[in-house]
Amino acid sequence: MATVASGTPSRATSGGPTARSTASPDNTAEKFRARRVDLPRRSNPHPRPPSSFTPESIRPMSCGSTPAGPERVRAPALRAFQPRRKLFGADVRRYATTFFNDKFMTRGKERGYRPVRDYALIGDAHTAALVAKDGSIDWCCWPRFDSPAVFCRLLDAARGGWSQICPADAYEVSRSYVGTTNVLAAEFKTGGGRVRLMDFMPVERLTESHRGEDIAPSYRILRLVEGLAGSVEMEVGFRPTFDYARADTVLEACEGGAVATAGREALALTCAARMRRDESGALAGRFKVKEGERVWFALNYFTDVDPQGVKPPRAESEDELKKTLGYWEEWWRACRYEGQYSEQVRRSALVLKLLTYEPTGALVAAPTSSLPEEVGGVRNWDYRYTWLRDSSLILYTLMLLGYHEEAEDFFGWLDSLGIPRQKRLQIMYALDGKSCLPERKLEHLEGYRGSRPVRVGNAAFDQKQLDVYGEVLDAVYLYHERARRDIPESWWDDIQFMAARTVEGWREPDSGIWEVRGRPRHFLYSKLMCWVALDRAVRLAGTSHTSADVSAWEKERETVRELILREGYNERVGAFTQYLGGEALDASALIIPQTGFLPPTDARVKSTVERVRQRLTSHGLVYRYLNEDGLPGGEGTFALCSFWLVDNLAAQGRVDEAKELFEKIVGYASDLGLLSEEIDPAGDELLGNYPQGFSHLALIRSALNVSRAEAEGAKEHPQTSAEQAEDVERSGQFKKTTEK
Repeated sequence: MATVASGTPSRATSGGPTARSTASPDNTAEKFRARRVDLPRRSNPHPRPPSSFTPESIRPMSCGSTPAGPERVRAPALRAFQPRRKLFGADVRRYATTFFNDKFMTRGKERGYRPVRDYALIGDAHTAALVAKDGSIDWCCWPRFDSPAVFCRLLDAARGGWSQICPADAYEVSRSYVGTTNVLAAEFKTGGGRVRLMDFMPVERLTESHRGEDIAPSYRILRLVEGLAGSVEMEVGFRPTFDYARADTVLEACEGGAVATAGREALALTCAARMRRDESGALAGRFKVKEGERVWFALNYFTDVDPQGVKPPRAESEDELKKTLGYWEEWWRACRYEGQYSEQVRRSALVLKLLTYEPTGALVAAPTSSLPEEVGGVRNWDYRYTWLRDSSLILYTLMLLGYHEEAEDFFGWLDSLGIPRQKRLQIMYALDGKSCLPERKLEHLEGYRGSRPVRVGNAAFDQKQLDVYGEVLDAVYLYHERARRDIPESWWDDIQFMAARTVEGWREPDSGIWEVRGRPRHFLYSKLMCWVALDRAVRLAGTSHTSADVSAWEKERETVRELILREGYNERVGAFTQYLGGEALDASALIIPQTGFLPPTDARVKSTVERVRQRLTSHGLVYRYLNEDGLPGGEGTFALCSFWLVDNLAAQGRVDEAKELFEKIVGYASDLGLLSEEIDPAGDELLGNYPQGFSHLALIRSALNVSRAEAEGAKEHPQTSAEQAEDVERSGQFKKTTEK
């Protein structure tokens, strides 16, 4: 994210472009891209990957031919036009079709890059990969989300690694996820026939419940090519680049596949094509698939591996597909929501589950690093860590849908960090709980479409952000109220620590929700969430813990409230402002009625909503703020802030306006329903890291809020999050019985 006022943002660092190292073009990559099509528009919480096995030559799991001869490349085509979807999968054909076009890939500095919306997400709740419409895996980090990337063509089209399967001739492609799962299916149609490519990371239940360490890491991606009609010649390419393309990678073809090694790391490709090295150093091969044939491919990650690789038998691959489909279907069946926008809610919930690091319950803000907030700009940050704010809000949202064990896992992990003993709660941590996340620039990578610098790590880890106490305690309170479970005794040390730290520190300036790296300020949002922290601590103590210093919490809660009402609202501006005594508008003020601080029909809240709509919107979507923030360049509108506006309109009883805006925001999602952090409303681009947890949690909450408002109308009284959840449930949008 970027910054406010006079600072430099936290999920960010300031700095200008870096020099690009010279790199020769990857000819194999360009051949693949030339045929590609384009849309117009707890025992061991951190397991290691396999380190030894019985070596075995890789063999194809199905027969296929590898014809020789020159590669056919179709000439550039004019870019087709397709009108903007209003809702993905709603008022256009269910599976969007992409038509052949290579013009986009060959113009200027964009050469070799796909639009962000062209990527799908697959994962196993330990790591994730982005798969483009043309069957290219362009981003994947092993063994964890925050590990160095093995495939990073997403951030450098020439240097970055990739692995691709696609037809050898021109094609059309459509894609979808399989039902209520995170298994991706793309259908390619050529002049000779049709094939389906399925991509997934295997997952399997390890226990009888979804409570902690439920999924073992697979360290693999399985890819199935299935012949649907006729005969289709396919091509496979393979070029990993370990450690963000910094490591010396040895790439070797062998019988039935290929192996790439770099130091202790190795990646083995099992495939049905004979792989040959081309002039760029990548490996490529061809095979044919006829109707009824099923051809399996596997990418297996190892450490300390023999270069011959391994052969996963076909029967094992079929079994892993069945188990993976079963896992995701079972997980979704536990969701209690069945109201409006259920398709969008379902996909967003499945995205949030993919962002979970299963061994600890921590959640990453997004699975990517350095996708730009402005193409060609410097606002490029690493989101592959767990922000307590993001995680708490994601878990809050999952609990609304009926998922409580995910929250219990996360709070248990948070408790294991020993916060009271350390006398400090950071705003963010690595997935293994490490607290130091030094930020570095990878100057050898050019960045997505020339957006430098590429960053890994995040310098915001040691910032003071007082709002985090409120978000965590609000989620704990919702857990207590919705799950109807007592707060474990071990959590009470954490709760009392956060309440006490709020009492001690709420008068201090901080870096705020937008993570300013410059001069701290008295941000309105931070003060508001300090009020939330004290309010929820008082409520929790009143239900189950009598030894807490409740009177001190109550006294400070009222003092904070008085200050916000006195100095947070500017009569001349007619709005709650970015910081106390200021005049700048900030979309974070839209959160006020969701906390229970004031009702949504309060005159000051309604006036703030109107000022935000007048001054902070473009094409109806909401910017965080528009005042100078100390960084060069710009950014898009924020999906999160735009959904906050939906929530306010719904809570005020303006249901038609809320629905119109909700459907407009969702219309910017990819054909698979994925959203990034930001949107360029004029240029129709998704900006920032992708897919982003904030955006998808906000989508779910807005869908529920619109459904509630349609059933019950405006809310006249302030309500806590738990009380709002009860209202949503009474609106008739949920199943009567729970499965979790």
